[in-house]
Amino acid sequence: MKSTTISIVFAGLLIAGAIFYTGASSTPGSSGTPVANNVSVVNGTQIVEISVRGGYHPQRSQAKAGIPTVLRFETNGSFDCSSSVRIPSLGIAQSLPSSGNTDISAGTPSAGVLRGTCGMGMYSFEIGFS
Repeated sequence: MKSTTISIVFAGLLIAGAIFYTGASSTPGSSGTPVANNVSVVNGTQIVEISVRGGYHPQRSQAKAGIPTVLRFETNGSFDCSSSVRIPSLGIAQSLPSSGNTDISAGTPSAGVLRGTCGMGMYSFEIGFS
């Protein structure tokens, strides 16, 4: 009985730690993931940087609508399905190199959310434009 109680307490601590570690206790974006600061404007073009390896990082970004936008995918030894990016609303399905930067134009987005996934649909990302 004592080992069962200890196991339950330990499992509860693991769950609480996982919730805290993944950021669910912070102010979440619509997907439950905190919004990242990975957007810059260079010469009038907004650049959203997304790191690719075992998924997309950050999973949620926030950018300004009405500005020409480039999505910059940064790969470094990526060999999983996240190296194939799909953005259905832009008609984009593109393979990324295993290492390097790949810029994809998102045009001049209106307010809303741009969503993308890997080639298999396992990993996703979203960019909120406001």
